[in-house]
Amino acid sequence: MKEDYYDILGISKGASESEIKKAYRKMALKYHPDKNPDDKEAEEMFKKAAEAYEVLSNPEKKARYDQFGHQAFEGAGGFGGGGMNMDDIFSQFGDIFGGAFGGGFSGFGGGGRQRVAKGSNLRIRVSLSLEEVANGVEKKIKVKRKKQAPGTTYKTCTTCNGSGQVTRITNTILGRMQTATTCQTCGGSGQIIDKKPADADAQGMKVTEETVSVKIPAGVVDGMQLKVTGKGNDAPGNGIAGDLLVLIQEEEHPTLKREGDNLHYDMYVSLPDAVLGTSKEIDTVTGKVRIKIEAGVQSGKILRLRGKGIPSINGYGKGDLLVHVNVWTPKTLSKKQKDFFEEMKNDEHFEPKPESSDKSFFEKVKDMFS
Repeated sequence: MKEDYYDILGISKGASESEIKKAYRKMALKYHPDKNPDDKEAEEMFKKAAEAYEVLSNPEKKARYDQFGHQAFEGAGGFGGGGMNMDDIFSQFGDIFGGAFGGGFSGFGGGGRQRVAKGSNLRIRVSLSLEEVANGVEKKIKVKRKKQAPGTTYKTCTTCNGSGQVTRITNTILGRMQTATTCQTCGGSGQIIDKKPADADAQGMKVTEETVSVKIPAGVVDGMQLKVTGKGNDAPGNGIAGDLLVLIQEEEHPTLKREGDNLHYDMYVSLPDAVLGTSKEIDTVTGKVRIKIEAGVQSGKILRLRGKGIPSINGYGKGDLLVHVNVWTPKTLSKKQKDFFEEMKNDEHFEPKPESSDKSFFEKVKDMFS
């Protein structure tokens, strides 16, 4: 499960706009790449802080997050700050550092910041049984991804001299104007291929198959998209790897039907069992359970097994399993059986006598959703 954005920044849910900004600046300065060179853990914290700030500093996104948590941004094409690279962070929030570190990131070219290449994302579809959805699961998935081929080396781009930008001076009626554009030779990375093995592509990449472990939390929903950071295609020039996007596909269960976090089960009982009472074993997502059916049960009765449904993806408890009792009426009878029911036809015990506690179908549905 992703960390809570408020916990990342060390603030309360009622923090003001200025408090959010102050908390982010403090954390960003602490884990700034210039202050923590070659520290992957600090870099990850720096990115987490930026992702949290991007959402909490935006009133609309903050409102959605407060209501739905991380699920508000799942499957929405990166609605929140997910997938932000260093270039994204400094282009959006560079001003928050003020004079510290020159307002930039020296590792990205200092004054004229280089563009850091990011590899493309990969997308896969993963099918889950209802039991896997309910309990969470770790899947080992084989993925074909582009990786930098061993032996590939890069050198400084001769067109932009490693800056990633090309400066042009144009004479206009207003005078000479200077503009900077992304270097087309290196794509803004400041590096070009120096050496590469024969089986690598033009960018020094090679397709390899890799087994990726994907931890899927309990309560995911069909169509939800999860992200495994850094498991997409590598970027040329020692850039940042793309992400692996995992699309959840929920398999149909033979006996259980899902509705949000609740599950529904249709139980059929015979007339004798309905009259005399019985017990029946049914499936749940955690195994089989036995249910007692009281004598005289009515068709349409709903039995609620609390907490036997699907866990909330946001961690707010579990749904219920709703067992719908259906009294099965036989379609063919022997002469002896027909004679029995002919005899019972006028018996007062077989006359419908609904009581106030015997609710209608619509009342039962209303109760079920209340």
